[in-house]
Amino acid sequence: MTARAFFAPLVAVFTVAIAHAAGAHPLDAQVVRVQIDERAPFAGGHAFGDTGPYEKIVGRLHIEVDPDDPANERVSDLGLAPTNERGRVEVWTDFFLLKPADPGRGNGRLLYDVANRGNKVALGTFNGGGGNDPATAADAGDGFLMEEGYSILWSGWSGDVAAGNDRVRIGVPVARNADGSAIVGRIYAELESTVYGLYIANVLEPDSDAATRRYRSLPFDWGSSLPYPSVATDNGRATLVKRPARGAKGVEIPRDEWSFGRLENGAVVPDPTWVHVEEGFEPGWLYDLVYEGKDPRVTGLGLAATRDVISFFRYASDEEGPRANPLAGSVEFAYGYGGSQSGRFLHHFVYEGFNADLEGRFVFDAIMPHVAGAGKGIFNHRFGQTTRHGSHHEEGLYPSDFFPFNSVHQADPVTGASGSMLDRARASGHVPRIFFTQTSTEYWSRAGSLLHTDVEGTVDAGLDPSVRIYLIAGTAHNSMTGGVYQSPVNRATTRPVMRALLVALDRWAAEGVEPPESRYPRIDNGTLVDLEAFRAAWPAVPGALAPEDFYRPRRLDPGPRWAAEGIADHVPPRAGPAFGTLVPMVDADGNEVAGIRLPHVAVPLATYTGWNLRDASWGAGGMLTRWMGSYLAFPRTEAERSSQGDPRRSVQDRYPSHAAYVAEVQRVCRELVAGGYLLERDAAALVREAADREW
Repeated sequence: MTARAFFAPLVAVFTVAIAHAAGAHPLDAQVVRVQIDERAPFAGGHAFGDTGPYEKIVGRLHIEVDPDDPANERVSDLGLAPTNERGRVEVWTDFFLLKPADPGRGNGRLLYDVANRGNKVALGTFNGGGGNDPATAADAGDGFLMEEGYSILWSGWSGDVAAGNDRVRIGVPVARNADGSAIVGRIYAELESTVYGLYIANVLEPDSDAATRRYRSLPFDWGSSLPYPSVATDNGRATLVKRPARGAKGVEIPRDEWSFGRLENGAVVPDPTWVHVEEGFEPGWLYDLVYEGKDPRVTGLGLAATRDVISFFRYASDEEGPRANPLAGSVEFAYGYGGSQSGRFLHHFVYEGFNADLEGRFVFDAIMPHVAGAGKGIFNHRFGQTTRHGSHHEEGLYPSDFFPFNSVHQADPVTGASGSMLDRARASGHVPRIFFTQTSTEYWSRAGSLLHTDVEGTVDAGLDPSVRIYLIAGTAHNSMTGGVYQSPVNRATTRPVMRALLVALDRWAAEGVEPPESRYPRIDNGTLVDLEAFRAAWPAVPGALAPEDFYRPRRLDPGPRWAAEGIADHVPPRAGPAFGTLVPMVDADGNEVAGIRLPHVAVPLATYTGWNLRDASWGAGGMLTRWMGSYLAFPRTEAERSSQGDPRRSVQDRYPSHAAYVAEVQRVCRELVAGGYLLERDAAALVREAADREW
C-alpha cells in the first residue's frame, strides 16, 4: 500500500471537516450564572502606576452548551454528553481575575492567560512575578501588566487537571453510549522512569539500587493530570512493551512480570492508575502501555468553554443578577497568551474555528502562542491526554504535531492532504492577529520550523498577513518565566522581548500599526539548516558535543474517525514517515545568527543554545532533554583559551575593556528599541546589568 493510500481516510475526513463554514447562531450567551467566591483588593491596595490599585475576583462560571448549535459541532462526543431539562450540556469553570479597581484607569484590554496544566503563567512571563494564588505586590513582579492597565484572566479548560495548588479547573461531563452504557476504549500511555524520577521522586519508592533510579512502580499520569484508570487491575487485556528509544525494536514484558499496582511500604497494592514492573523500569527507556479504560471526558468542551468565557467577560453587560459581569463595559479588545502547552491550545483553538462567539463576534482580537513549536494538541479527542506532546525522545506517538502547520495553504505530498491552520477562521471571518514566539528549543525539540517551511523542510513557506513569527535567539524553552540569570544551563530570559511584542501586538490589533517584522531563520538565506550543516558549523568547544539528532514528528494515523470525530481506532497510532524539520544556523561561537538577538547573543560572553544532551546515567544517552538549553562560557583570557584548546575567541580578545563591552550592549539595545523588539525601560535595565556585571 502506498503512503498516500495509507492516509487517504484521514485526508477525506479532514477535507470534509474544513468544508463546514460557520452558520447563523442563536443569540444565546452560554454563561448562565456567575459565582463569586472571593472579591478583595489585590496586593493590599498597592497602586500600579497611572492605573492605580487592582482588585482580585475569584469564582466559578456555570455554562450551558447547546449540542445542536452549529458553533459547537466541532466538539467531539458532545452529542453523547448528558443534557439538562433545557437540552443543554452543563459545564463549570474556575476563574481568577485581576482588574483595575477603577475601570476608567485601565487600558480596556483583557489579557487571557491560558492556564498551563491549571497553573498561572502570564505574570511570570511579562512581570517576573507569579504564583498560583497571586495576592501580593511581590507576586506582581515589577507590575508591568498592571502599569499597562490590563485586566488579567485565568479559567479552566483542561478536564484532566488534578485539584490542588490553587490550579484553575474545569468540570466537563463524561460521554456515554446512546443507550446510557459506559464507553470503553483502548488507551495508549507512555511511561518513562527518568521523567517521574526527576519530578515526583519524593512519592516513589525506588528499589535498593537507588543510584540508577530503577523505580519499580510508576503512575501513568503526567503533569498534574488525572489519568484514565484501567477498567480492571487484572492485566489480561493489556500489554506493556519496553524499548530504549522510539526507533528501537520493542520487547513485550510477560504479564506475570508486571501488574496494575504501586509499591506501598514494600508491598504491591493494586491500583488501576499505576504500573508495577517486578524487575524495575530501565532508566530512560520508553514503556508503551495499551489498556482498556472507560468514561471519556468530553475534552473538547474546554475549547467551547474558553470561547464562552472570553465572550462573557468581553461582551456581557449585566452589572447585577446571576450573570453580573465584573468587567461589564470595560473591555474593548481581548488578547490570548499561552506558553508551551497553553500556546498549543491557542493554536488549536483558532485551527478548530472557535474564535467566533455565538453571535458571530470576535473572541480574541489577537493571540500570542509562546514556545509552542508548530504543535497543536490532543485537546478535542476521546480519551484525550491533553498534557502529552511529542519530543525528541519522549511521547513520539502522541498526535500533538499534525498537519496543517502553515498559516497559508500547503500540501502534503505523502498523504495528499492540503489546507492551512487558519482555514476555519477564514471561513467564518474571524482570523486574529497572531504572534508565534519561539525559543531555540522549539526548533530542536518541538518542530518549530514546520510553522514556516513546507512539510519536507525544503523551501520557505509564506505567512498569512495576520501572522508574525519571532525566534528569540539563544534562549531555551524553560526560560519563559525565569530571571536573566538562573541556572548555569539557562541564563537568558525571553521576558524583555515578550513585553515589547505585547505592546506591538496591542498597537497592531487596536490601532492598525504594523508590528516589527518577523525574525526567524530561513532556508533561502542559509540561517535554517539541516543537522549536517549545523554540525559542520558547530565550534569544537571542549566537552560540548553537538547533537546527533533532534525531533522530527512522524505522520501519525489514529484511524479514519480521528479527524472528524476525535476517536482513535488504531491504538497506539500507526506511524508513517517523519516530517522534515530544520534547526537554526550558528556563527563561529555557536550562537544563532537569525532571530531577535538580545545582548547575551549579540554581545556575547558565552555560547547559548536551546538544546542540551541527556546525561548517559539517565539512560538513552545522546538524546536531547525536552526543555533545557546550554550555557558555555567563553575563555576569559588568551592564555585560558590556548590551554583549553577552545576555538572561540576569548573575552579579553573581544572587548578591550569593560567600558567597550557596555558600549556594545548599548548599541545593540538602541537597535532593538528602534526595531520594536525591546522597550526603553528594558533596554536601560539590560545596560545596567552589563555595567554591573563582574569583569
